Amino acid sequence: MLLRITHETRYDYAPAVGTAQHILHLQPRDTLRQHVVQHQLQITPEPSQSLAQTDVYGNPMSYVAFQTPHEALSLVSRSVVKTLGAVDPAAEALSVSWESVRNRFRYQVGARYDAAIDHVFASPHVPRHPAFQDYALPSFTPGRPLHEAARDLSARIHFDFRYESHSTDVSTPALEALQQRRGVCQDFAHIFIACCRAMGLAARYVSGYLLTVPPPGQPRLIGSDASHAWASVYVPDDQEGPGHWLDCDPTNNRCDWETPGEDYVTVAVGRDYADVSPVRGVIHGGTHHTLAVAVTVEPAGDA
Repeated sequence: MLLRITHETRYDYAPAVGTAQHILHLQPRDTLRQHVVQHQLQITPEPSQSLAQTDVYGNPMSYVAFQTPHEALSLVSRSVVKTLGAVDPAAEALSVSWESVRNRFRYQVGARYDAAIDHVFASPHVPRHPAFQDYALPSFTPGRPLHEAARDLSARIHFDFRYESHSTDVSTPALEALQQRRGVCQDFAHIFIACCRAMGLAARYVSGYLLTVPPPGQPRLIGSDASHAWASVYVPDDQEGPGHWLDCDPTNNRCDWETPGEDYVTVAVGRDYADVSPVRGVIHGGTHHTLAVAVTVEPAGDA
């Protein structure tokens, strides 16, 4: 599938911002299941300094700095991405139990380093708390294959929690969303990650987009889509070799290997939202500001 994504962000400041520095995660990454065909980032006003980098998790990242006063900041990201469906995992990944994967991440003298261990520990938006383990336990029964347990956990979050716009914001703790049983995609991803980590597993946050289909007879509305978030849990093929990530989207109750589906576009992966937020930084001035975001995801033609 070939998808075209337009992500428009605008900040209006009062009074003007004197200087600013931002880190941007707006360019989709290349993965096993997607290839970025085109990407363009239009920034107004033009930054005094701009640098494209790759962060520690392999995500494309831009650093921009502004040294002149400005009353507004506009960021328009345009991408064309070719996506594929899920991969077929090795047989070992379908049978490996969650306990054996947990044990893989416990300290052992002389054990081979696995980069996935970065996603076992607590992070800013995903703290440790017994409540997450309590919620996860019904899915992680003894000897159960990890991929089955993760799919069950994702489905339970989907049915136990109510999707409610504006019920939380980017700063809402995962524990609060767990307790109130409602939230948005970011909250459900954080809860899934926290539950997996509570069981000693590696789980990461995924930011991206999802192609939505308008109601029958209705036109596709430009700018009416939104950024999306889901999670993935690490499932090794065996006890020594590399493995796959099982992507789980509790919001839509969809799970599959390396991507929930070809209608998904991955932008960045990290420990939680703090690692992959589209725009973050510091400003001097701009005591008050307003933010407007418009996202459009649409088919770009035949792949």
